Amino acid sequence: MTELRTIVITGAGTGIGEACARRFAAEGCNLVLIGRRREPLERVAAETGGQVLVGDAASSSAWAGFIERIRERFGGIDALLACAGGHGLGNATQTSDDAWQAALRSNLDSAFHSARACLPLLSERRGSIVLLGSIASLAAGPEVCGYTTAKHALLGLNRSLARDYGPRGVRVNCVCPGWVRTPMADEEMQSLMQHHGESLDAAYARVTAEVPLRRPATAEEIASVCRFLISAEASIITGATIVADGGSSIVDVPTLSYARMEDGR
Repeated sequence: MTELRTIVITGAGTGIGEACARRFAAEGCNLVLIGRRREPLERVAAETGGQVLVGDAASSSAWAGFIERIRERFGGIDALLACAGGHGLGNATQTSDDAWQAALRSNLDSAFHSARACLPLLSERRGSIVLLGSIASLAAGPEVCGYTTAKHALLGLNRSLARDYGPRGVRVNCVCPGWVRTPMADEEMQSLMQHHGESLDAAYARVTAEVPLRRPATAEEIASVCRFLISAEASIITGATIVADGGSSIVDVPTLSYARMEDGR
């Protein structure tokens, strides 16, 4: 990927962010790895040669320091992958003020502050942004009010940034995965595993039983989608929502009973 030189990745220590770091390191890119926990970032940096910047991607003060160090070492930014995120569990009445703010901060504020800080440097190089959404950006799961709201709002941020900064040559797109085998998703499988007395693999099979491809994605597969979106091959794509969910969002839920009947379930 010779057209990309310096890529900033938030949430780079685990999951999709880590997979993106490995993918772009293999292509010879300069990497800036951002996250709140030093240990996983250092582990990824040891394998990818990335620059580690420890701090909260949802903090404007943290970004002021980040940008200074990025400009000093690399001169600019060619792409931002905003992979930082977190949970937002509970329905509305179960969600405290603190939990609500935490869900918005980790999933929406982190993307906004990351984009706002990087846009001046991205504009200099006509760069690209990928925001990491979710199928929760498109539909509501049970008991995840804060997460669902924040991920829906991310699509509005995606479109606003694409409209405003397209004239400056900056492309902005959002990737919405379904289930992806990551440490965060593994944690979410625990309640199913305990309830049904089953393995991690069986729990993933359960949550993807009605997904057309019948499996979760790997973090590497989502990294490949991100790679495409920030490459010259996607040069006309901006403001798009790219759904990478194995087909789960196309399923007509009210007809599932008929499919189960045909399958003898």
